[in-house]
Amino acid sequence: MVADPFVDIVIPSWNGWGLLEPCLRSIVGQSYRSYTVTVVDNGSTDGTVSLLGELFPEVRVVSFSENKGFSVAVNAGIQAGEHPLVFLLNNDTELAPDCLEQLVHATFDNNHQFFAAKMLSFHERTLLDGAGDSYLRGGAGYRLGTMEHDSGLFDRQREVFGACAGAALYRREFFTLVGVFDEEFFAYLEDVDLNLRANRQGLSCLFVPQARVYHVGSATTGSKINGVTVRLSTRNSFFVLLKNYSPGLFFRFLPAIAVYQCSWLLFCVKRKQLSAYLRGVAGVFPHVGVLRKKYRASKKTELSPAATAARLCRAEQEVVASIMRRRRAVGKSNLLLRMYREIFL
Repeated sequence: MVADPFVDIVIPSWNGWGLLEPCLRSIVGQSYRSYTVTVVDNGSTDGTVSLLGELFPEVRVVSFSENKGFSVAVNAGIQAGEHPLVFLLNNDTELAPDCLEQLVHATFDNNHQFFAAKMLSFHERTLLDGAGDSYLRGGAGYRLGTMEHDSGLFDRQREVFGACAGAALYRREFFTLVGVFDEEFFAYLEDVDLNLRANRQGLSCLFVPQARVYHVGSATTGSKINGVTVRLSTRNSFFVLLKNYSPGLFFRFLPAIAVYQCSWLLFCVKRKQLSAYLRGVAGVFPHVGVLRKKYRASKKTELSPAATAARLCRAEQEVVASIMRRRRAVGKSNLLLRMYREIFL
């Protein structure tokens, strides 16, 4: 790695100018100066493209005439660059002044191929939004530490399962090894799929707590639970399983899959989102063939089934510990989680 390697910063945006402007100003204020910025506009109608040209003429803009989704947008931004490091960033974020510097310095250790920042709540900055990503074997990701107070538990660099694509640094060769984001996902869980593919190939992610990112969260869709998020999250959870599990792994993890998927269904019913859930399930069937074809193409370079299973079990153990810690802090019972841990982990 050369000194002060250039970073391609890629920010997807859709009708998010009110958030994008402060995000870009936090980038301008970075202590690390060797970077370029590409904003990928997904057919915004709020004047984002013209405002970028007026206020941030140094920013490269890739513009679509309609909303192509997160995966298409970030892939276009990645492909537009050429520098050795790629930093993906949501438009509803603000960077601490030394964030980029801390992430780049972490890359001088060549043992890791991608890097996760410490994400904190934009509005309550002692509250964690995520300290690296982990994985639930039922087909979903989980940001470690989410909704926990930043009490020091996540203050050291450590290896984690993966990175939230809302604030993640990648070596460019990572995408050569693993591939880019799967554009069939459109939005939601595409980074879960990417993290899983990376782990199946034995790649590793480093959590860098010194790199702080303040995240608004759910700014594009307006809320965490709505018809769009439920439909896509439901569909894409099955996409993750179909793309990444061998038949043997699927049957080995079937109890965990059943527990997660049933829990998600009950949650959707409770939130009056059954219709969106069913549309998500229906959306899986047209893609089954191509998803299994992608699995067969990727399995040539994956770890042994035992090694993959071990990684996924460790990841879920971290998720369960994080959820139990958060629930314990607010006085909630962990009885069911303890039972799940004892039986399935």
